This record gives sequence, structure tokens and C-alpha cells, in this order.
Amino acid sequence: MDQDDRDWKTAAKAVPELRLLRWLVSGLALVMGLGMIAIVALLWLRLGQPTLPDLPDAVALPDGAQAQAVTFARDWIVVVTDAGEVLLYDRSGALRDRLQP
Repeated sequence: MDQDDRDWKTAAKAVPELRLLRWLVSGLALVMGLGMIAIVALLWLRLGQPTLPDLPDAVALPDGAQAQAVTFARDWIVVVTDAGEVLLYDRSGALRDRLQP
């Protein structure tokens, strides 16, 4: 019992695979830390964006029509009615086109 194997340097010299294991664990910790930073950065960028584009004050649907789906394109507002009609509005809220697919 003259040799103490609990000392890291002595154990590393006796078993060289421990040095590799130490580097692998350190590398894994570094990669996990960078991954967490990347996830937090992506969440911060995504959640910092506005949720909806600038909307007009009013979009008047035709009489008797009810909106079933609304989509915001770059220059258009697209409304699908309960009858399946597609209404195209510009950014000011004026009806530009009606399509029946």
C-alpha cells in the first residue's frame, strides 16, 4: 500500500486510456455548451421578430362570407371563405381579386 492510485497523474501514467477519456469528456462538454448557446441564440432571434405583419384598419368581407383561413403574403392578404372562395386584398385592405378554385 505504498502507492496511492487516487492521484490523477499517477493513474493517468498507469492507464493511458484515461487521458483519452478525459479529452473526450471535455470535448463533449464543450460541444454541449456551444449547442446550448446556439439554441438560446436561435430562440432569441426567432422570438424577437414581430408575430404579425402590419395590418390594415379594416378588411371588409363580402356579404354573407365568413373567413375560414387568412394568409399574409409579402404584398397581399389572402382570405379563404367558408364557400371556398379566395379573396385577395392589398395591404391597404381593398379587395383586388376574387377567385373560385
